[in-house]
Amino acid sequence: MGVPGPFPGSPGRPDAPVLDREEVDRALARLGAEYEAIETSLLALQDHAGRRLLEGAELSGTTKERWAAAERSITVLWSLFDAYTAALEAARELRERRRWPSVEDLAELTELLHGEGVTVPGAAAADGGPEGGPDRTGERFSLEGLVERMNGLYARSLDVIVAADAVWSALPARIDLLSAELQRTRSLAHSVGVRPGEHPAGDDLERITEELLRLRERVIADPLAFWVSSSTGSSAPGGGRPDTGRYDRAARALEDIRREVAAVLDVRQDAERRLMQLRDVLSRADRTLTEARQARGEVLAKIAASEVPAVSGPSTALHEQLAAAADYRRRAQWHRLSPLLDSLEERAEDELHRARESLTAVTAPLAVRAELRGRLDAYRAKVARHGMAEDPLLTERYDLARRMLWSAPCDLRAAEQAVWRYQQAAAEALVPPQWEGRGES
Repeated sequence: MGVPGPFPGSPGRPDAPVLDREEVDRALARLGAEYEAIETSLLALQDHAGRRLLEGAELSGTTKERWAAAERSITVLWSLFDAYTAALEAARELRERRRWPSVEDLAELTELLHGEGVTVPGAAAADGGPEGGPDRTGERFSLEGLVERMNGLYARSLDVIVAADAVWSALPARIDLLSAELQRTRSLAHSVGVRPGEHPAGDDLERITEELLRLRERVIADPLAFWVSSSTGSSAPGGGRPDTGRYDRAARALEDIRREVAAVLDVRQDAERRLMQLRDVLSRADRTLTEARQARGEVLAKIAASEVPAVSGPSTALHEQLAAAADYRRRAQWHRLSPLLDSLEERAEDELHRARESLTAVTAPLAVRAELRGRLDAYRAKVARHGMAEDPLLTERYDLARRMLWSAPCDLRAAEQAVWRYQQAAAEALVPPQWEGRGES
Protein backbone atom coordinates (compact mmCIF):
# COMPACT_ATOMS: atom_id res chain seq x y z
CA MET A 1 0.00 0.00 0.00
CA GLY A 2 1.32 3.47 -0.82
CA VAL A 3 2.11 5.71 2.14
CA PRO A 4 0.44 9.14 1.98
CA GLY A 5 2.64 12.14 2.47
CA PRO A 6 2.34 14.82 5.14
CA PHE A 7 -0.51 17.20 5.13
CA PRO A 8 -0.12 20.38 3.05
CA GLY A 9 0.22 23.63 4.85
CA SER A 10 1.55 27.19 4.59
CA PRO A 11 3.10 29.55 7.09
CA GLY A 12 0.69 31.83 8.92
CA ARG A 13 0.60 35.57 8.45
CA PRO A 14 0.44 37.28 11.83
CA ASP A 15 -0.65 40.90 11.73
CA ALA A 16 -1.85 40.43 8.14
CA PRO A 17 -3.95 43.23 6.65
CA VAL A 18 -7.64 42.69 5.91
CA LEU A 19 -8.07 40.55 2.83
CA ASP A 20 -10.09 41.70 -0.12
CA ARG A 21 -12.75 39.56 -1.77
CA GLU A 22 -10.42 37.93 -4.31
CA GLU A 23 -7.83 37.14 -1.63
CA VAL A 24 -10.53 35.58 0.53
CA ASP A 25 -11.75 33.43 -2.35
CA ARG A 26 -8.20 32.30 -3.15
CA ALA A 27 -7.54 31.45 0.51
CA LEU A 28 -10.78 29.48 0.77
CA ALA A 29 -9.90 27.54 -2.38
CA ARG A 30 -6.45 26.74 -1.05
CA LEU A 31 -7.80 25.70 2.36
CA GLY A 32 -10.41 23.56 0.63
CA ALA A 33 -7.71 21.73 -1.29
CA GLU A 34 -5.78 21.28 1.93
CA TYR A 35 -8.90 19.89 3.56
CA GLU A 36 -9.27 17.28 0.80
CA ALA A 37 -5.61 16.26 1.13
CA ILE A 38 -5.81 16.03 4.92
CA GLU A 39 -8.98 13.94 4.79
CA THR A 40 -7.44 11.58 2.21
CA SER A 41 -4.31 11.13 4.34
CA LEU A 42 -6.28 10.47 7.50
CA LEU A 43 -8.50 7.91 5.79
CA ALA A 44 -5.44 6.20 4.32
CA LEU A 45 -3.87 6.12 7.78
CA GLN A 46 -7.08 4.69 9.20
CA ASP A 47 -7.12 1.95 6.56
CA HIS A 48 -3.39 1.14 6.58
CA ALA A 49 -2.70 -2.62 6.80
CA GLY A 50 -0.02 -2.02 9.43
CA ARG A 51 -2.53 -0.21 11.62
CA ARG A 52 -5.01 -3.09 11.42
CA LEU A 53 -2.24 -5.52 12.38
CA LEU A 54 -1.19 -3.37 15.33
CA GLU A 55 -4.78 -3.08 16.55
CA GLY A 56 -5.23 -6.87 16.48
CA ALA A 57 -1.84 -7.94 17.89
CA GLU A 58 -0.88 -8.73 21.48
CA LEU A 59 1.99 -6.28 21.71
CA SER A 60 4.79 -5.95 24.20
CA GLY A 61 7.90 -3.91 24.89
CA THR A 62 8.79 -0.94 22.73
CA THR A 63 6.00 -1.54 20.24
CA LYS A 64 3.33 -1.62 22.93
CA GLU A 65 4.50 1.72 24.33
CA ARG A 66 4.90 3.46 20.98
CA TRP A 67 1.62 2.16 19.57
CA ALA A 68 -0.28 3.36 22.66
CA ALA A 69 1.19 6.83 22.09
CA ALA A 70 0.41 6.61 18.36
CA GLU A 71 -3.22 5.68 19.07
CA ARG A 72 -3.55 8.75 21.27
CA SER A 73 -1.98 10.84 18.51
CA ILE A 74 -4.46 9.50 15.96
CA THR A 75 -7.35 10.34 18.27
CA VAL A 76 -6.00 13.87 18.63
CA LEU A 77 -5.53 14.06 14.86
CA TRP A 78 -9.23 13.49 14.26
CA SER A 79 -10.15 16.03 16.95
CA LEU A 80 -7.91 18.62 15.33
CA PHE A 81 -9.31 17.75 11.92
CA ASP A 82 -12.87 18.23 13.26
CA ALA A 83 -11.87 21.65 14.56
CA TYR A 84 -10.24 22.49 11.23
CA THR A 85 -13.38 21.34 9.38
CA ALA A 86 -15.69 23.44 11.60
CA ALA A 87 -13.56 26.54 11.16
CA LEU A 88 -13.40 26.11 7.39
CA GLU A 89 -17.16 25.56 7.16
CA ALA A 90 -17.76 28.70 9.25
CA ALA A 91 -15.57 30.73 6.91
CA ARG A 92 -17.37 29.34 3.88
CA GLU A 93 -20.82 30.12 5.33
CA LEU A 94 -19.74 33.67 6.09
CA ARG A 95 -18.40 34.12 2.58
CA GLU A 96 -21.56 32.74 0.99
CA ARG A 97 -23.85 35.25 2.71
CA ARG A 98 -23.18 37.99 0.18
CA ARG A 99 -21.74 38.08 -3.28
CA TRP A 100 -19.93 41.26 -2.37
CA PRO A 101 -18.88 40.96 1.30
CA SER A 102 -18.90 44.05 3.47
CA VAL A 103 -15.83 45.45 5.17
CA GLU A 104 -16.96 43.84 8.42
CA ASP A 105 -17.38 40.48 6.66
CA LEU A 106 -13.89 40.75 5.15
CA ALA A 107 -12.41 41.60 8.54
CA GLU A 108 -14.13 38.59 10.13
CA LEU A 109 -13.05 36.32 7.26
CA THR A 110 -9.47 37.54 7.59
CA GLU A 111 -9.56 36.64 11.28
CA LEU A 112 -11.04 33.21 10.54
CA LEU A 113 -8.54 32.44 7.79
CA HIS A 114 -5.35 33.85 9.31
CA GLY A 115 -6.01 34.60 12.93
CA GLU A 116 -5.72 32.21 15.88
CA GLY A 117 -9.44 31.87 16.18
CA VAL A 118 -9.75 28.10 16.45
CA THR A 119 -10.01 26.87 20.04
CA VAL A 120 -9.07 23.22 20.68
CA PRO A 121 -9.70 21.53 24.05
CA GLY A 122 -6.54 20.96 26.10
CA ALA A 123 -6.67 17.19 25.88
CA ALA A 124 -6.98 17.32 22.11
CA ALA A 125 -4.11 19.76 21.74
CA ALA A 126 -1.62 17.70 23.78
CA ASP A 127 0.15 16.09 20.79
CA GLY A 128 -1.08 12.65 21.70
CA GLY A 129 0.58 12.69 25.09
CA PRO A 130 -1.09 12.45 28.49
CA GLU A 131 -4.06 14.63 28.98
CA GLY A 132 -3.44 18.10 30.33
CA GLY A 133 -4.19 19.12 33.88
CA PRO A 134 -7.45 20.69 35.01
CA ASP A 135 -6.08 24.19 34.44
CA ARG A 136 -5.56 23.52 30.75
CA THR A 137 -8.91 24.49 29.30
CA GLY A 138 -7.86 24.82 25.67
CA GLU A 139 -5.42 26.19 23.13
CA ARG A 140 -5.98 28.58 20.25
CA PHE A 141 -4.70 27.87 16.71
CA SER A 142 -4.77 29.40 13.29
CA LEU A 143 -5.81 27.13 10.47
CA GLU A 144 -2.17 26.99 9.36
CA GLY A 145 -1.14 26.15 12.93
CA LEU A 146 -3.64 23.31 13.01
CA VAL A 147 -2.18 21.89 9.81
CA GLU A 148 1.34 22.10 11.24
CA ARG A 149 0.26 20.35 14.45
CA MET A 150 -1.55 17.64 12.48
CA ASN A 151 1.54 17.15 10.29
CA GLY A 152 3.68 16.37 13.34
CA LEU A 153 1.16 13.95 14.86
CA TYR A 154 0.57 12.27 11.51
CA ALA A 155 4.28 11.76 10.83
CA ARG A 156 4.92 10.21 14.26
CA SER A 157 1.92 7.91 14.03
CA LEU A 158 2.69 6.86 10.47
CA ASP A 159 6.33 6.16 11.42
CA VAL A 160 5.21 3.60 14.01
CA ILE A 161 2.76 1.96 11.62
CA VAL A 162 5.14 1.81 8.65
CA ALA A 163 8.08 0.51 10.73
CA ALA A 164 5.99 -2.25 12.35
CA ASP A 165 4.47 -3.20 9.01
CA ALA A 166 7.94 -3.35 7.38
CA VAL A 167 9.27 -5.69 10.08
CA TRP A 168 6.19 -7.91 9.92
CA SER A 169 6.47 -8.01 6.12
CA ALA A 170 10.16 -8.91 6.17
CA LEU A 171 10.90 -11.21 9.10
CA PRO A 172 8.08 -13.66 9.95
CA ALA A 173 7.84 -15.05 6.41
CA ARG A 174 11.62 -15.47 6.24
CA ILE A 175 11.65 -17.11 9.65
CA ASP A 176 8.91 -19.52 8.51
CA LEU A 177 10.88 -20.44 5.39
CA LEU A 178 14.02 -21.01 7.45
CA SER A 179 12.02 -23.10 9.94
CA ALA A 180 10.73 -25.27 7.10
CA GLU A 181 14.29 -25.74 5.83
CA LEU A 182 15.36 -26.56 9.37
CA GLN A 183 12.71 -29.28 9.61
CA ARG A 184 13.94 -30.84 6.36
CA THR A 185 17.50 -30.72 7.64
CA ARG A 186 16.46 -32.28 10.96
CA SER A 187 14.74 -35.15 9.16
CA LEU A 188 17.80 -35.83 7.03
CA ALA A 189 20.13 -35.44 10.00
CA HIS A 190 18.07 -37.93 12.03
CA SER A 191 18.32 -40.47 9.21
CA VAL A 192 22.11 -40.36 9.31
CA GLY A 193 22.38 -40.48 13.09
CA VAL A 194 22.88 -36.75 13.74
CA ARG A 195 20.65 -36.53 16.81
CA PRO A 196 20.61 -34.41 19.98
CA GLY A 197 22.85 -35.93 22.62
CA GLU A 198 24.67 -38.06 20.05
CA HIS A 199 26.24 -35.49 17.73
CA PRO A 200 27.15 -31.80 18.26
CA ALA A 201 25.26 -30.84 15.10
CA GLY A 202 22.12 -32.46 16.52
CA ASP A 203 22.41 -30.26 19.62
CA ASP A 204 22.95 -27.23 17.38
CA LEU A 205 19.76 -28.04 15.47
CA GLU A 206 17.81 -28.03 18.71
CA ARG A 207 19.28 -24.67 19.69
CA ILE A 208 18.43 -23.14 16.30
CA THR A 209 14.88 -24.51 16.52
CA GLU A 210 14.40 -22.87 19.90
CA GLU A 211 15.99 -19.64 18.70
CA LEU A 212 13.65 -19.39 15.70
CA LEU A 213 10.62 -19.99 17.91
CA ARG A 214 11.69 -17.28 20.34
CA LEU A 215 12.61 -14.94 17.49
CA ARG A 216 9.25 -15.31 15.75
CA GLU A 217 7.32 -14.73 18.98
CA ARG A 218 9.35 -11.61 19.71
CA VAL A 219 8.99 -10.26 16.17
CA ILE A 220 5.20 -10.69 16.26
CA ALA A 221 4.83 -9.13 19.72
CA ASP A 222 7.44 -6.37 19.46
CA PRO A 223 8.32 -5.61 15.81
CA LEU A 224 9.79 -2.19 16.62
CA ALA A 225 12.52 -3.93 18.66
CA PHE A 226 13.80 -5.12 15.28
CA TRP A 227 13.72 -1.75 13.54
CA VAL A 228 16.87 0.24 12.81
CA SER A 229 16.15 3.89 12.12
CA SER A 230 17.83 5.52 9.17
CA SER A 231 21.26 6.99 9.89
CA THR A 232 20.81 9.68 7.26
CA GLY A 233 18.72 11.82 9.55
CA SER A 234 15.70 11.69 7.26
CA SER A 235 12.44 12.69 8.95
CA ALA A 236 10.29 10.78 6.46
CA PRO A 237 7.96 8.26 8.15
CA GLY A 238 9.35 4.74 8.06
CA GLY A 239 12.93 5.82 7.44
CA GLY A 240 15.03 2.78 8.34
CA ARG A 241 15.20 -0.98 7.84
CA PRO A 242 14.36 -4.24 9.66
CA ASP A 243 17.16 -5.61 11.81
CA THR A 244 17.80 -9.17 10.55
CA GLY A 245 20.91 -9.87 12.65
CA ARG A 246 19.48 -12.71 14.74
CA TYR A 247 17.82 -14.26 11.70
CA ASP A 248 21.05 -14.07 9.69
CA ARG A 249 23.05 -15.76 12.45
CA ALA A 250 20.53 -18.60 12.65
CA ALA A 251 20.59 -18.98 8.86
CA ARG A 252 24.41 -19.21 8.82
CA ALA A 253 24.41 -21.75 11.65
CA LEU A 254 21.85 -23.88 9.80
CA GLU A 255 23.96 -23.75 6.64
CA ASP A 256 26.97 -25.02 8.60
CA ILE A 257 24.88 -27.92 9.90
CA ARG A 258 23.65 -28.71 6.41
CA ARG A 259 27.25 -29.05 5.25
CA GLU A 260 28.01 -31.30 8.22
CA VAL A 261 25.02 -33.53 7.47
CA ALA A 262 26.00 -33.65 3.79
CA ALA A 263 29.48 -34.85 4.80
CA VAL A 264 27.97 -37.57 7.00
CA LEU A 265 25.66 -38.55 4.13
CA ASP A 266 28.69 -38.94 1.87
CA VAL A 267 30.19 -41.27 4.47
CA ARG A 268 27.03 -43.38 4.46
CA GLN A 269 27.05 -43.70 0.69
CA ASP A 270 30.76 -44.62 0.62
CA ALA A 271 30.96 -46.61 3.84
CA GLU A 272 30.75 -50.15 2.39
CA ARG A 273 33.51 -49.53 -0.13
CA ARG A 274 35.79 -48.06 2.51
CA LEU A 275 35.08 -50.91 4.93
CA MET A 276 35.90 -53.48 2.23
CA GLN A 277 39.16 -51.71 1.46
CA LEU A 278 40.05 -51.65 5.16
CA ARG A 279 39.35 -55.36 5.51
CA ASP A 280 41.55 -56.03 2.47
CA VAL A 281 44.46 -53.94 3.78
CA LEU A 282 44.32 -55.52 7.24
CA SER A 283 44.01 -58.98 5.69
CA ARG A 284 47.14 -58.39 3.60
CA ALA A 285 48.96 -57.12 6.69
CA ASP A 286 47.94 -60.24 8.63
CA ARG A 287 49.04 -62.57 5.81
CA THR A 288 52.35 -60.76 5.56
CA LEU A 289 52.94 -61.11 9.29
CA THR A 290 52.05 -64.80 9.10
CA GLU A 291 54.54 -65.19 6.26
CA ALA A 292 57.14 -63.32 8.32
CA ARG A 293 56.65 -65.64 11.30
CA GLN A 294 56.99 -68.71 9.07
CA ALA A 295 60.09 -67.25 7.45
CA ARG A 296 61.60 -66.56 10.86
CA GLY A 297 61.20 -70.21 11.84
CA GLU A 298 62.83 -71.22 8.56
CA VAL A 299 65.73 -68.82 9.09
CA LEU A 300 66.32 -70.03 12.64
CA ALA A 301 66.39 -73.61 11.37
CA LYS A 302 68.56 -73.02 8.28
CA ILE A 303 70.89 -70.17 9.17
CA ALA A 304 73.39 -70.47 11.99
CA ALA A 305 74.73 -67.63 14.14
CA SER A 306 72.22 -65.10 12.81
CA GLU A 307 70.16 -62.59 14.82
CA VAL A 308 66.59 -62.75 13.53
CA PRO A 309 64.13 -60.06 14.81
CA ALA A 310 60.92 -61.17 16.49
CA VAL A 311 57.65 -60.88 14.58
CA SER A 312 54.58 -59.46 16.36
CA GLY A 313 51.08 -60.74 15.81
CA PRO A 314 48.18 -58.92 14.10
CA SER A 315 47.01 -55.66 15.71
CA THR A 316 44.17 -56.60 18.02
CA ALA A 317 43.20 -52.94 18.48
CA LEU A 318 42.80 -52.39 14.73
CA HIS A 319 40.61 -55.45 14.34
CA GLU A 320 38.47 -54.36 17.30
CA GLN A 321 38.06 -50.90 15.77
CA LEU A 322 37.20 -52.43 12.40
CA ALA A 323 34.48 -54.47 14.12
CA ALA A 324 33.25 -51.28 15.82
CA ALA A 325 33.14 -49.53 12.44
CA ALA A 326 31.05 -52.35 10.99
CA ASP A 327 28.72 -52.08 13.98
CA TYR A 328 28.36 -48.32 13.47
CA ARG A 329 27.39 -49.01 9.88
CA ARG A 330 24.76 -51.56 10.90
CA ARG A 331 23.33 -49.10 13.43
CA ALA A 332 23.44 -46.20 10.92
CA GLN A 333 25.66 -44.19 13.26
CA TRP A 334 27.34 -42.44 10.35
CA HIS A 335 28.55 -39.49 12.38
CA ARG A 336 30.65 -41.86 14.50
CA LEU A 337 31.71 -43.97 11.55
CA SER A 338 33.17 -41.02 9.63
CA PRO A 339 36.05 -40.08 11.98
CA LEU A 340 36.72 -43.76 12.80
CA LEU A 341 37.15 -44.65 9.12
CA ASP A 342 39.51 -41.72 8.60
CA SER A 343 41.68 -42.93 11.48
CA LEU A 344 41.50 -46.61 10.50
CA GLU A 345 42.50 -46.01 6.90
CA GLU A 346 45.72 -44.30 7.91
CA ARG A 347 46.57 -46.82 10.63
CA ALA A 348 45.78 -49.82 8.41
CA GLU A 349 48.25 -48.59 5.79
CA ASP A 350 50.84 -48.16 8.54
CA GLU A 351 50.16 -51.72 9.73
CA LEU A 352 50.67 -53.12 6.24
CA HIS A 353 53.92 -51.17 5.87
CA ARG A 354 55.11 -52.50 9.26
CA ALA A 355 54.29 -56.10 8.26
CA ARG A 356 56.24 -55.76 5.02
CA GLU A 357 59.25 -54.31 6.83
CA SER A 358 59.10 -57.18 9.33
CA LEU A 359 59.06 -59.77 6.52
CA THR A 360 61.99 -58.07 4.84
CA ALA A 361 63.97 -58.01 8.09
CA VAL A 362 63.48 -61.70 8.98
CA THR A 363 64.15 -62.98 5.44
CA ALA A 364 67.37 -60.98 5.01
CA PRO A 365 69.66 -63.99 5.91
CA LEU A 366 67.85 -66.20 3.37
CA ALA A 367 68.31 -63.50 0.77
CA VAL A 368 72.04 -63.37 1.55
CA ARG A 369 72.30 -67.17 1.24
CA ALA A 370 70.40 -67.09 -2.07
CA GLU A 371 72.75 -64.39 -3.38
CA LEU A 372 75.84 -66.45 -2.39
CA ARG A 373 74.40 -69.56 -4.07
CA GLY A 374 73.74 -67.62 -7.23
CA ARG A 375 77.26 -66.15 -7.28
CA LEU A 376 78.87 -69.60 -6.71
CA ASP A 377 76.89 -71.17 -9.56
CA ALA A 378 77.69 -68.25 -11.86
CA TYR A 379 81.45 -68.69 -11.39
CA ARG A 380 81.12 -72.47 -11.74
CA ALA A 381 79.44 -71.98 -15.13
CA LYS A 382 82.12 -69.49 -16.20
CA VAL A 383 84.91 -71.90 -15.30
CA ALA A 384 83.17 -74.71 -17.18
CA ARG A 385 82.92 -72.57 -20.32
CA HIS A 386 86.69 -72.22 -20.28
CA GLY A 387 87.23 -75.97 -19.93
CA MET A 388 88.52 -75.81 -16.38
CA ALA A 389 85.68 -77.57 -14.56
CA GLU A 390 87.93 -80.52 -13.65
CA ASP A 391 90.69 -78.39 -12.13
CA PRO A 392 91.44 -80.06 -8.73
CA LEU A 393 91.82 -76.81 -6.75
CA LEU A 394 88.70 -75.26 -8.19
CA THR A 395 86.74 -78.47 -7.66
CA GLU A 396 87.87 -78.68 -4.04
CA ARG A 397 86.95 -75.09 -3.24
CA TYR A 398 83.65 -75.32 -5.09
CA ASP A 399 82.63 -78.48 -3.20
CA LEU A 400 83.53 -76.85 0.14
CA ALA A 401 81.49 -73.70 -0.56
CA ARG A 402 78.56 -75.71 -1.89
CA ARG A 403 78.44 -77.97 1.20
CA MET A 404 78.36 -74.88 3.43
CA LEU A 405 75.60 -73.17 1.45
CA TRP A 406 73.38 -76.20 1.09
CA SER A 407 73.78 -77.54 4.62
CA ALA A 408 71.55 -76.69 7.56
CA PRO A 409 72.14 -74.71 9.60
CA CYS A 410 74.27 -72.62 7.28
CA ASP A 411 77.09 -70.49 8.67
CA LEU A 412 76.74 -67.47 6.39
CA ARG A 413 80.05 -65.91 7.35
CA ALA A 414 82.05 -69.07 6.69
CA ALA A 415 80.08 -69.77 3.51
CA GLU A 416 80.74 -66.23 2.26
CA GLN A 417 84.47 -66.74 2.83
CA ALA A 418 84.36 -70.05 0.99
CA VAL A 419 82.59 -68.49 -1.98
CA TRP A 420 85.10 -65.65 -1.98
CA ARG A 421 88.05 -68.11 -2.03
CA TYR A 422 86.50 -70.04 -4.91
CA GLN A 423 85.91 -66.77 -6.75
CA GLN A 424 89.55 -65.77 -6.27
CA ALA A 425 90.86 -69.14 -7.42
CA ALA A 426 88.64 -69.03 -10.51
CA ALA A 427 89.83 -65.53 -11.33
CA GLU A 428 93.48 -66.60 -11.09
CA ALA A 429 92.89 -69.71 -13.19
CA LEU A 430 91.24 -67.72 -15.94
CA VAL A 431 94.17 -65.24 -16.28
CA PRO A 432 96.29 -66.09 -19.42
CA PRO A 433 99.84 -67.34 -18.56
CA GLN A 434 102.65 -64.78 -18.89
CA TRP A 435 105.89 -65.91 -20.71
CA GLU A 436 109.09 -65.01 -18.94
CA GLY A 437 111.02 -64.57 -22.20
CA ARG A 438 110.65 -64.62 -26.00
CA GLY A 439 111.86 -67.48 -28.28
CA GLU A 440 114.81 -67.00 -30.70
CA SER A 441 113.99 -65.34 -33.89
